[in-house]
Amino acid sequence: MLSPRHALDFERPIVELEQKIAELRAVGEAQLGQELQQLEWKAKRLQQEVFAQLTPWQKVQLSRHPLRPFSLDYINRLVPDFFELHGDRAFRDDPAVLGGLGRWQGGQAVLLLGHQKGRGTQENLRRNFGMPRPEGYRKGRRLLEMAARLRLPVVSFIDTPGAYPGLDAEERGQAEAIAKNLEVMAGLPVPIVAVVIGEGGSGGALALGVADRILMLEYAVYSVISPEGCAAILWKDPDKAETAAQQMRMTADDLLALGVVDEVLREPPGGAHRDPDAMAQTIGAAVRRHLDELSGLFRTSVESLLSMRYAKYRALGRFSG
Repeated sequence: MLSPRHALDFERPIVELEQKIAELRAVGEAQLGQELQQLEWKAKRLQQEVFAQLTPWQKVQLSRHPLRPFSLDYINRLVPDFFELHGDRAFRDDPAVLGGLGRWQGGQAVLLLGHQKGRGTQENLRRNFGMPRPEGYRKGRRLLEMAARLRLPVVSFIDTPGAYPGLDAEERGQAEAIAKNLEVMAGLPVPIVAVVIGEGGSGGALALGVADRILMLEYAVYSVISPEGCAAILWKDPDKAETAAQQMRMTADDLLALGVVDEVLREPPGGAHRDPDAMAQTIGAAVRRHLDELSGLFRTSVESLLSMRYAKYRALGRFSG
């Protein structure tokens, strides 16, 4: 059951009802059976009603939920033999980007990359709130090039507010590091599947997102800038973030309609944080299906794989007046 202190505003009525159900169940008296059944039905119906009409801004809030599963939560469930690799061989290791090797659900060997946020103050500081510095992207590039040498498909998890904008990051070439990743991924001669699991913010997200297939969780978001940043630029007022989220069309269903993502993965009732195991199984099955399709093309013709990737990104941005 979700703790009230972790509940978003629109989740509170559901959580309060669930708390009442838990209290009645703790009493354990037989005569409460019918009342419990009615309350459970009411809680389920309330959850369905609330989540059926979420606004884009509420989906942004869900993508940032403090209990939302992170990259490692999924990797630990789906790649039991995951072996993490560290460092960019130039400056240092960046904990905001993780990467390593393993077998997807015990089968296909893959290279894994992902943004990683932290839980709690100390872990968030160590992970820099999931905002990579240049060395994080350079570590990613090193591992991508290793995947090409070993002919391993790549699976990446996208979940970042954006690349770290600090002075030290700019001094070490943040823009160049991101641009180089885009170049390397665009021409990488192995299949790539990316999954947007939470926030997909700006070039910091795209640096791990140039993929043959882009999957997106139902309540994730993906955009060139955060709603707060957009509101500050367009209206000089960060409080208009809710309006910006509506206008930016950054939700999964919007991006599927625009052709930016290839598949939306539906989340368990109440969001991925309510049932991480079920969400992991959904991701696992979808990624395996896309890897199987891409691997067939990869074995037939690497040139065809690269041509398909090129055509995918050339087609983005078309619109009709």
